[in-house]
Amino acid sequence: MPTISVDKEALFKALGRDYTTEEFDELCFEFGIELDEDTTNSDRPIVNGKQEPPQLKIEIPANRYDLLCFEGISLMLNIFLGRQPIPNYKLVEPANGELQTIIVKEDTMKIRPLVSGAILRNVKFDQARYESFIALQDKLHQNLARQRTLVSIGTHDLDTIQGPFTYEALPPKDIKFVPLNQTKEMNGEELMAFYEKDKHLGKYLHIIRDSPVYPVIYDSKRTVCSLPPIINGDHSKITLDTKNIFIEITALDKTKLEIVNRIMVSMFSQYTSEPFTIEPVKVISEHNNETRIVPDIAPRTAHAEVSYLNQCCGLELSPEEICTLLKKMAYDAKPSATSSDLIDVFVPPTRADVLHQADIMEDVAIAYGFNSLPRSFPSKSGTVAQPLPINKLTDIVRTEAAMAGWSEVLPLILCSHDENFAWLNRKDDGNTAVKLANPKTTEFQVVRTSLLPGLLKTIRENKHHAVPMKIFEVSDVAFKDVSLERKSRNERHFAAAWYGKTSGFEVVHGLLDRVMAMLKSAFMTGEEGLENSAMSDSQYWIEELDEPTYFPGHAASVHVRIAGKDHVIGAFGILHPTVLENYELKYPVSTLEINIEAFL
Repeated sequence: MPTISVDKEALFKALGRDYTTEEFDELCFEFGIELDEDTTNSDRPIVNGKQEPPQLKIEIPANRYDLLCFEGISLMLNIFLGRQPIPNYKLVEPANGELQTIIVKEDTMKIRPLVSGAILRNVKFDQARYESFIALQDKLHQNLARQRTLVSIGTHDLDTIQGPFTYEALPPKDIKFVPLNQTKEMNGEELMAFYEKDKHLGKYLHIIRDSPVYPVIYDSKRTVCSLPPIINGDHSKITLDTKNIFIEITALDKTKLEIVNRIMVSMFSQYTSEPFTIEPVKVISEHNNETRIVPDIAPRTAHAEVSYLNQCCGLELSPEEICTLLKKMAYDAKPSATSSDLIDVFVPPTRADVLHQADIMEDVAIAYGFNSLPRSFPSKSGTVAQPLPINKLTDIVRTEAAMAGWSEVLPLILCSHDENFAWLNRKDDGNTAVKLANPKTTEFQVVRTSLLPGLLKTIRENKHHAVPMKIFEVSDVAFKDVSLERKSRNERHFAAAWYGKTSGFEVVHGLLDRVMAMLKSAFMTGEEGLENSAMSDSQYWIEELDEPTYFPGHAASVHVRIAGKDHVIGAFGILHPTVLENYELKYPVSTLEINIEAFL
């Protein structure tokens, strides 16, 4: 979870009293965050000839973007303590009644198609507020924006530029401006070369460097405001004297775009002349139907069941009592008019993390007090665990193979494309394996569809050990499945490999028989075998298999009949010499691989 540092003296001043380290640690616990360190008695660095003031390092949940800055923590703690009412964020039109506009050109679809914005009027900055304003942008860039790849923020002194603004995508040579804190004008190509070795900005250049066009934001006089997601122009840079702030945000992801906008304006609108007021901006983007007025800071309406909240927390609170608790967590809430078991919850624009009534339940528990919740363990606890059926079955198979004298191995689930297909004399039809879009090495190109490559590579890396080797693995493989939402599915497989001076075919066959016996599956041969196996949960048999992976005439497929339905669950046999050559193995190898999910 992220850890942020805030000035101790400033935070205690904002909270209206001084706390001992123990008292503040307890307050953090009550609010659901954690005090990581109080640097009062630590060796603090020297900044500008003075020792850095004491800091409080606070660990916050990774999804609480509203707590990434001093303003958010002080605001939420004051509301929690009852010292401050819930903010009423509102949009206000400019004095002349004309909204600033951002006109989006269609060429931006080639590089970074989405844009949003807002204006903060009559902001009162001091050094601490200015540094917090910049720091929040950096923190949002690092986590939610994924190193600026999904979202990037530009902030400008509105008094130095003039709308309407245009968001365009142009060839690098056509974009010329003086970058932030520089004095020399550069075009896009020169800027890339200039910042290539820059410690801070160099890591972002790859986002647009290879594109034929770069995104750029101009004002009405063709002054470059920014080259997102790399750098702003020096002309409109923010200073301590800035009063009116123009925020522009570009993105690939619309949801994250609006989350970032709401967080920025909600945190720093408290410094405007009329606190918590934001001037909206009109985005004109007709080519992709994204014309709208931003930001949308209206609370989202959610519903929570009183019975669910009480059951999860072990409480018996009335709807009115729950609403009172939720106000401590910055929600507006009221009993629903449609049902006595429902509460209408108005989620503030700062709480993008609230996705389900479970999130509301968590805040009810925090407001009530973790230490005050009834202790019902073990009689009423919902935390008594049990293994998933597939994992229980896996343990049965694993234990039986180990007791038969085989050694378990745990190879990586990723392998190269050749290891998964060509080296096993198998062809890729393009609809089987899940492939990585940007593999870092050729060793990790696909998610394995068979356990055999991992077993064979394990033997290859341990050829100096004595033979025979008997190894097995029980783990997942993955297959494409476009019918599912995630477009792939896992299967739990059991595989074993024998490596020795003899083929070991009969040994692998014996392991199969033992595992199937433990799975209560009887071997059947003809009608007589079917009658003798009628008392078993399932029956299995083998048939000769002609597959390039195996030596001709020395392989069999494994068939099983469960609840009257027949399935082919795997195969075993002696590997083809070309497979052994691909994996640099000089002795014969017999392998077995079956899908054990059929027995669930």
